[in-house]
Amino acid sequence: VFLIERLRWIFVIALGVVGGALCTLFVLMEPYRVARLMTFLEPFKDPFGKGFQLTQSLIAFGRGGMMGLGLGNSVQKMNYLPEAHTDFIFAIISEETGLVGGLVVIALFGWYVLRLLHDSRLAFERRMFFEGYAMFGFACLIFSQVFINIAVASGLFPTKGLTLPFISYGGSSVIMMALGCAFMIRCDFERRCSEIPELACLIPDLHGRTEKDREEAAAR
Repeated sequence: VFLIERLRWIFVIALGVVGGALCTLFVLMEPYRVARLMTFLEPFKDPFGKGFQLTQSLIAFGRGGMMGLGLGNSVQKMNYLPEAHTDFIFAIISEETGLVGGLVVIALFGWYVLRLLHDSRLAFERRMFFEGYAMFGFACLIFSQVFINIAVASGLFPTKGLTLPFISYGGSSVIMMALGCAFMIRCDFERRCSEIPELACLIPDLHGRTEKDREEAAAR
């Protein structure tokens, strides 16, 4: 959101440097955090200790192969892989549906993110900045959470504890994602109404647009 707002790069770089320094400091403050950070590099050095969770996740990926074992036939979810229903649900999906099923899930998330970005661009074109920023931000949230979750399950990132949106078990995560989707539908609804002159006047003007802006948007 900072980038599309066209802020100076110096502010973005400074924010990244400060955030990275704080994260590094917090990691170094606790030994268990350092151990968690280093375990993902070589999980098989301690497969029954610190690397147990990631080792079992990688085994799930390997057992799935190309087409998977079939829905409900996962072995790793039988108390072998910890948190198989939340943080590491993608490993179970890949075990049961294989590489093909995993790619289908990734493609569906990709389609949803691209759709949000497309609707965000359309909102900006109609000078509906609130809706545009909201949809762009939610798209970034979904993309980052999916990317980190899959990267953790496949051993590319250290364990972070992020759920897979819409799929992982959990009340708060599912509720917040559902509310986010409802908010996105409302934003898109307002954008579509703005394209119809008879309905444009019904949309609350909460975006700082002048009457001239509203007339220009309705005329497009």
